Amino acid sequence: MYYDDRLATVLRAPPSGDGIARIQFRQLVDILGQTPDSPEPSEMVDAAFVRLSQLGRQLPPADRARLLRQPLQPMANPRLLTWLVGAEPDVACAAIAAARLDDAAWLALIPRLPVRARGILRHRRDLSPQVEGLLERLGVRDRALPPAQTEAVASGAESDWAEPRPEDPIPEIPPARFQRPSGDIAADQDISDDVLELLDMAGNPPPPTSLSEWARARAAQQKAQPHGTVQETAAHLVAPHREAGIGAIVRRIEEFRKAREAKGPPDFRTDSPRLPLGDTAPVAQRLALAIDFTTDVEGRIDWADGPHAPSVTGLSLDATSSDLAHALRQRLPLRGTRISVTGAPAVSGPWQVDAVARFEHGRFAGYCGRLRRPAPPIEVPVVPVPAHAEADRMREVLHELRTPANAIQVAAEIIQQQLYGPAPHEYRALAAAIAGDCAHILAGFEELDRLVKLESGALPLEDGECDLARVLAQTIVRLRAWTEPRGSGFALAADLSAAALPVRIARAEVERLVWRLFAALAGSTAPGERLDLGWSLHGDMVDLSVTLPAVLAERGPDALFDAVAGERGQSLAAGMFGIGFTLRLAAAEASAAGGLLGRVENRLHLSLPALTGTDTGNSSSATFPQ
Repeated sequence: MYYDDRLATVLRAPPSGDGIARIQFRQLVDILGQTPDSPEPSEMVDAAFVRLSQLGRQLPPADRARLLRQPLQPMANPRLLTWLVGAEPDVACAAIAAARLDDAAWLALIPRLPVRARGILRHRRDLSPQVEGLLERLGVRDRALPPAQTEAVASGAESDWAEPRPEDPIPEIPPARFQRPSGDIAADQDISDDVLELLDMAGNPPPPTSLSEWARARAAQQKAQPHGTVQETAAHLVAPHREAGIGAIVRRIEEFRKAREAKGPPDFRTDSPRLPLGDTAPVAQRLALAIDFTTDVEGRIDWADGPHAPSVTGLSLDATSSDLAHALRQRLPLRGTRISVTGAPAVSGPWQVDAVARFEHGRFAGYCGRLRRPAPPIEVPVVPVPAHAEADRMREVLHELRTPANAIQVAAEIIQQQLYGPAPHEYRALAAAIAGDCAHILAGFEELDRLVKLESGALPLEDGECDLARVLAQTIVRLRAWTEPRGSGFALAADLSAAALPVRIARAEVERLVWRLFAALAGSTAPGERLDLGWSLHGDMVDLSVTLPAVLAERGPDALFDAVAGERGQSLAAGMFGIGFTLRLAAAEASAAGGLLGRVENRLHLSLPALTGTDTGNSSSATFPQ
């Protein structure tokens, strides 16, 4: 056997503060709502209801209604429900919404409920047909008016009217009392002086005007005439036209309608509920900026807050966007979802929706959220970035990459050279390969760092004097170790040692540029492919022209200097980023020296500043058949 001492435990604690009182109120409602309604009296249950009465006087109605709306256990005790519906309207509504009774309990409880509680209960949509039929039968008495106390009112006595009970008989409606017609339309039909004046105008109506202008003219007339004269004039005007009746008013309204139609169709572009009283409507239209709303289960707005609520009530959110309709079907929260509303000018245009799904008693009840106007894009002032900022960041990255590569190379060389002791030959071979790879990587970093400095203008080439023809001849001789076994190379018509091509660049810089360029071209030639090489002096510039290898000539005009991902040049090209990067570095070096490296059709032209501006006119070129 189990003894239920939950009520005793709750009643043992005194409600010393508002927080404890709220907790006890919720606990008592939760426990009593599950307690079966027994006909035998129970001291503990009676004490619980007494404590509820004390808590009801201590807690405001809003707090009690909020506690009842929170997810509790289903309320199945008719006695507790009867006690709660007798409280304030908010508490009664929350209690009826939380009640979960069977049909038999509802049929026995409804006749004992107050009229107001039965009116609230009619709004529930989960009642059975038998319960709804009982509410309809009792609704005849609920909606009946109390009997008229004509005698008490006539004598001036106070009437003690009480709220009708459900078991009271339906009151009889007293017969209407009509006065005998006296022949005076104004007295019989209680027609005011304004309407009498309109009746007088039925025979000869004035031109249509606005209501405000007519009211101002009549006020001026009353001010100009004495009170007695106005009454005599009104009586004189009414006498000959009393037989006109309501027909004159109808004709007057018809004439006013025809005059308005002659002015053109009304303007419905504004939703301002202003009457045509002759004053000027404000021109400026205030747009709604934020609207709080709730929707039903189908995503249609059924409640909104603010002065623009009628303009958005009934708007279906799922019809504004397919993505929004999918989110509503999945009960997903809406965060900054953009929609466009078409309607009154105050609410038309783009909106941003923020909403979450709401549930009542575990069932989806719709969404609640807010419509907000999208914020205008913030114009961030453009801060000019220095030209060398990107170059500085690139050099910092290269420095961070160069540090671990140096450390790996040093460790590999220590193992390979056995500086800390003997090492197996296999380890020494692996260490030597690692040291070579690190050296290759560091060389690539050096080339990348040099390219960044040259393109940003941080590294100018050293000025000096040099003979480009002699440097070019020495480079071709050094490349023969690669080109002669393959039958490739450069085709010359004359001996370069007999030519003179002085340039205004230091010899070390010229040797580096010429070797980088011609080694890359020689490494890209196919076996048996020879490249046509020519040179000339044009004013103050020395120009070298060489035919592109077939593999490079196939590239697009703008793709020759692009670094291709995954491309690794030949060892002769002395570059780890490919032929495109090597040619781009050579072009940067030529530009830093005051020259130019560019492509013209299938030939590559290198121009460098000469020492003299004299055009010798000597040029030499040779062509080897492909």
